[in-house]
Amino acid sequence: MRILVLQHLDVEGPGAFGEFWTEAGFEQRVVELDEGEAIPDLDGFDLMAVMGGPMDVWEEDAHPWLKAEKSAIRAWVKDLGRPYLGICLGHQLLGAALGGEVGPMKATPEVGLHEVGLTADGARDPLFAGLGPSLDVLQWHGAEVSRPPEGATVLARSAACPVQAMRWGPVAYGLQFHPEVVAQTVEDWRRIPEYWASLNKALGPEEAEALGPAVIERLPKFRETARTIERNLASVWTAAVKAA
Repeated sequence: MRILVLQHLDVEGPGAFGEFWTEAGFEQRVVELDEGEAIPDLDGFDLMAVMGGPMDVWEEDAHPWLKAEKSAIRAWVKDLGRPYLGICLGHQLLGAALGGEVGPMKATPEVGLHEVGLTADGARDPLFAGLGPSLDVLQWHGAEVSRPPEGATVLARSAACPVQAMRWGPVAYGLQFHPEVVAQTVEDWRRIPEYWASLNKALGPEEAEALGPAVIERLPKFRETARTIERNLASVWTAAVKAA
């Protein structure tokens, strides 16, 4: 399998998923869009993985490459019909690229350790087989998919964010939460000014400082969840190839 990974920040890569893909011998082509790297020809890739970042989907004036990225996502999902995994910003970009609406959350940013509940559709979806009905996850976002694109199925929600996971078509998935978390994630992200500001706004200084140790304590469970999602995604991809 050849995986095209679109990144928007050097410390926000595929994390645990990248480790699993390396173990499996999959080829990963990482494109750092915020550093001016261009999206390659999509032919020859089997999975597109789009990661998070501190920018928002509507900030095209500040980040002109967002237009090309949305176009590539739309072509990948709608025209080619190939498997897609979007996390946080990548989830929001999927929504925006397909005609949904993305905007700032109405309350405070959803940052920290939270619970996500599967919808009835989510409980039946192959991506979440062996998980649920709820997941303990790391959240770190101040924007959300406020209206899913036409044809999307909402798979998970939380008290603060009604679209925590969605599927468009049979093989395109967006996850607002961060299953890819690894040991250094919180320490890396807290050095990003936008992330540190949202962390303090959501949790306060004391709880913000405690987030890193709390994530490390839960890391085995987070990794188990990520491993299950990765295996399920591979099964979805294999089924799609056979059906093609």
